[in-house]
Amino acid sequence: MKRALIAGLLSLSVVLSSASIGYADEKKPSGASDSELATSARSAILLDADTGTIIYEKNSHDKLPPASITKIMTMLLTMEAIEDGSLKLTDKVRTSDRAASMGGSQIFLEPGEEMTVDDMLKGIAMASGNDASVAIAEKIAGSEEEFVKMMNERAAELGMKNTHFVNCNGLPVENHYSTAHDIALMSRELLKHEQITKYTGAYQDYLRKDTQKPFWLVNTNKLVRFYPGADGLKTGYTSEAKFCLSATASKDGLRTVAVVLGAPDTKSRNNEISRMFDYGFAQYSKHLIYKKGEMLGSIQISKGVVPQMQLQAEQNYSVLVKKGGKAPELRHEVTIPKSVKAPIAAGQVVGKLEVYQGDQLVKEFELKAPDDVKKAGWWKLFKRTTGNLFHVD
Repeated sequence: MKRALIAGLLSLSVVLSSASIGYADEKKPSGASDSELATSARSAILLDADTGTIIYEKNSHDKLPPASITKIMTMLLTMEAIEDGSLKLTDKVRTSDRAASMGGSQIFLEPGEEMTVDDMLKGIAMASGNDASVAIAEKIAGSEEEFVKMMNERAAELGMKNTHFVNCNGLPVENHYSTAHDIALMSRELLKHEQITKYTGAYQDYLRKDTQKPFWLVNTNKLVRFYPGADGLKTGYTSEAKFCLSATASKDGLRTVAVVLGAPDTKSRNNEISRMFDYGFAQYSKHLIYKKGEMLGSIQISKGVVPQMQLQAEQNYSVLVKKGGKAPELRHEVTIPKSVKAPIAAGQVVGKLEVYQGDQLVKEFELKAPDDVKKAGWWKLFKRTTGNLFHVD
C-alpha cells in the first residue's frame, strides 16, 4: 500500500444540536462514583455496546468465577457457526451420555434425545441448560474439550486478557475465570448477531411442546420482563461466584451492556444492573457520524481486476456523548489512500475514520475493504492500458 494518504478527504465539522451535550471520555467518565453504583457487587462495568465506551466500572479487571455467564461465549461460537454456514438452526443435535449427565441448571435432556439447534439455544439462553451447552459444544467441535479450545482462542482474539475457560457451561472448576471487563467484551460481540436477542430477550417459551413431556422455559433473567428495553443476556450463580449477570438494554438508540459479578443475592444483582442502566440512559446519548451503508469515499486499485473500490460504512459509526454542560464541536476525518495495489483481501484495513473534539482525538474507527480484489492478468491490464491510451472505456 502506498504510504501517502489523503488526509481530510471527507473532513466535516459537526456541531451537536443539543445545548446540553458533552463528549464522554472513553477511559473514565465524569460523574460516576463507586459509592453510587454497584455497591454490593464485587465487580461491575457499564459500557456503550456500539462504541465500547466505558461509562462506569468497579474492579472490572478482577479475575472472578463467571458461573453461567460462561455460556455467552458458548452462544457466540454457536451464532458464528450459524453465520459461516457450518451449522443451521434446523440441524438436529444429539444428546450424548456425558451431556445428559450434567447437573445444575438443565433442560433434562435424555441420552440419545435430539433437539434442533434452535431449541438448544432456547435452553441455553433462557434456562441456562448445562446439558444443552455441552450438547451444542459437542455438535460444533466434536467434544467439549475441543470446544473449550475454541472458546479460549476466541477470547484471545477479542482481547479478553484475563479470561480462561475450562468448560462451556460455567460449572465450578479450578482455573475457570473471567472479569467484568472481559465479559462485557464478549457480550458486545454476541450482540453483533442481532438474532440472539430472540432467545435472550424472551421471557417464556416451551420445549417439547407437542410431546407428552412439554418443558416450560422461564428466563432466569427477570429484567427482560421488568426493565423496559432489556433483552438479554445471561445470568449466573454458584456458591463461589455468587449472583452474576451480564445484561443489555436499549433506549432512544443507545444500547448499553452492564455486568455485575459477585452480588449477594438475586434482588441486589437486579437492582445493581437496573441502577446502572438508569444512570447510563439518564446521563448519556449517542451522536451518529455515519449510518451503515453511507458512502465514505473510493480508492483506485492498481493492477486489480476492478479499477476502483467503493468504501461504505460497514456499521453505524457513532460516539457517546454526555448530557449536560456546553455543547462541544465535533469534526471527523476519513483518511484513505489514493491508490492501493492488488491483491486486496476482504476485511483488510485500508483507512481510518477519526472523530475529534477540537484537536483531541476522541474516537478512531478502522475502515476495511468490503471485498476481495484479485490481481488482474496481463491481458486485462493490457486492454485497460490501451483503452486508456485511446480513451476507450
